[in-house]
Amino acid sequence: MQESFIQAYPKLLQPDIQVAGLWLAHGDEPLLHQWLIDALRVQWRAQNYAIKRIELISVKTWQEVLSELGSQSLFDDASAIIVTGNHKPDKAIISELERFATDAQTGAHSNSLLWLTPKQDKRAQSSKWFAPFAKYGHIIDCNFYDERARQQLLQIQAKQFGLKLSKDAWQLLMSHTEHHLLSAYQTLWRLSYLFAPQLAEQGDGIALDIGDLQAALVSDAQFSVFDLSDAMLAGHTSQVVKIIAQLRATDEPTTLVLWAISKDMRHIMQLMDGQDPQSLGIWRSKQSLYQQACRRHSRETTAAWPALLYRSDQAIKGLVRQPAWELLLQAALELSGQRLFS
Repeated sequence: MQESFIQAYPKLLQPDIQVAGLWLAHGDEPLLHQWLIDALRVQWRAQNYAIKRIELISVKTWQEVLSELGSQSLFDDASAIIVTGNHKPDKAIISELERFATDAQTGAHSNSLLWLTPKQDKRAQSSKWFAPFAKYGHIIDCNFYDERARQQLLQIQAKQFGLKLSKDAWQLLMSHTEHHLLSAYQTLWRLSYLFAPQLAEQGDGIALDIGDLQAALVSDAQFSVFDLSDAMLAGHTSQVVKIIAQLRATDEPTTLVLWAISKDMRHIMQLMDGQDPQSLGIWRSKQSLYQQACRRHSRETTAAWPALLYRSDQAIKGLVRQPAWELLLQAALELSGQRLFS
């Protein structure tokens, strides 16, 4: 049976699942491999398995793996072997793996074998060594093919932490962490500790918005990106320069500043196209500021914004030589109504 990680992982979090037999996880996301091990380890321990890791240093190491799976223990009900390394089993080992898998299906034993490999392409998946896992075992594709799957997985982890993020908070989290899985997960982990007292009181989870997430994105600045947003929308250019300078001096993440500017620019362009502020999720207290900003701009001035935001993103990633803070200041002043270049 073959499944994506996002399909298989929620099932592994359920109690008392069957873990005997062959498991193969392939992919280039080490964190997904670790989460898979963590989920299976809970099941193995609950079912009194002896857990051991074996690194494949050659094809012959497979004999050690099979030997461990066939050994008996006085204190454990079964064995679980985590195998790492990319040495493929030979014909004799493939036959042994098929026998191991069919015996697990019939209940002859309860042992479990998990093999972690790099991503396997279609050619590799048609190889003979892959067949026992595909026919008799479980194959989990630990790769992401779109950003939606990445966020879905993070939502599962957020639920495990007892957190419920709003749509805007998710956008901020993904933008701030540059869609990096580990960084986003660490931010969720930090949030769970920050709101631990409230989680203990409520028990069924806590709903978090942008302001709550901002508290987890550590900043020592006198101003926040929300102060920058208010200054840009109000057209206070001198205040914009002051806030940008302070954010830069205190090492505010450039990704967070770009997120604030791009969000406001996007909302202004959408409002000028006739969209309703409530449908865009604009807070009632800020709607007058957005309307004020719309009156200050025309379609001609906003036409250059997407290119400026794109260049700012490139600068943050080091793809252009211009300093990111210069472009962020230019974008912030453009939004506030002060154009630096024609």
